Amino acid sequence: MSTPATRAHDDPGLQPERTVMSWGRTTLSLFVVGAVFLRWMPHYGWPILLLVAVAACGALAIYATQRRRYHVRAHGIATGRIGADAVAVFSTAGAVIVLGVLALAVVLAT
Repeated sequence: MSTPATRAHDDPGLQPERTVMSWGRTTLSLFVVGAVFLRWMPHYGWPILLLVAVAACGALAIYATQRRRYHVRAHGIATGRIGADAVAVFSTAGAVIVLGVLALAVVLAT
């Protein structure tokens, strides 16, 4: 008989799990944006690969920090001291702004 996995927190609302799922959706969205940019390649040429690279780097950065982010939030719930992850939010916002500016630059340059 297998033993049930122990959780790192006692939050009945599973907030860290929901947060991980939302960051996972953000990662998926960035990969989808990169795929959409690839569809622009026949019309706008090779500069589109820069947009794909920025989207992929943003998605991979989120993916690479997921485990640490989950453990920090679960520990914060367990100790009663949890704060917002402003760095992750502002970094993601910055990546989206950079993608938008680069996309406009590519479109306006042709």
